[in-house]
Amino acid sequence: MRLIRMMLVSALSLSSVSAFAAEADVARLSQLLNNSKTIEARFSQLTLDAGGTQLQETAGQMVVQRPGLFYWHTDAPQEQVVVSDGKNVTLWDPDLEQATVKKLDERLTQTPALLLSGDISKISQSFDITSKEQGDVMDFTLKPKTKDSLFDSLRLSFRRGLVNDMQLVDTTGSRTNILFNGVKANEPVPASKFKFDIPAGADVIKE
Repeated sequence: MRLIRMMLVSALSLSSVSAFAAEADVARLSQLLNNSKTIEARFSQLTLDAGGTQLQETAGQMVVQRPGLFYWHTDAPQEQVVVSDGKNVTLWDPDLEQATVKKLDERLTQTPALLLSGDISKISQSFDITSKEQGDVMDFTLKPKTKDSLFDSLRLSFRRGLVNDMQLVDTTGSRTNILFNGVKANEPVPASKFKFDIPAGADVIKE
């Protein structure tokens, strides 16, 4: 009986320590994200399949403003523009002259890019979060709590307090690595940056 009691106490203690560590990880990530009300950066993005074969390489510009405002412009020749005004997300494909407009629902807020501009208070509701610190780099691994998430895991790294890179792994094992360069935080961003005017004559798809 004494052994069983000791095992129960030990299990409860470990559970308490684990819960405290999880809360600390959430607090660290929340603080880092909250410190940057706006973020502007160039990015380079590389997508590999599960076997490591390169599928796509792109570059472009990112601008985010909390809460929920987002601008992502991929350079030509694979040019695309994605803009969030906090209520809707518009994807513009200039080659097709087509705009796709989606409501900013819970599933879209779990995408890696929109995570940077999302509601910090909801992070722990959507993800299990762990962290690892090495020198001036802080890595966070986010695992979605829902099965219908757009990705299987996400690693988000900060260097000296600023977002540095992300790695997204989907359910097929494909990896998308995004490296941010020339990161600027907390600089004024015009409201027009997050409003996309669909060109006249373009095809519009609303989902």
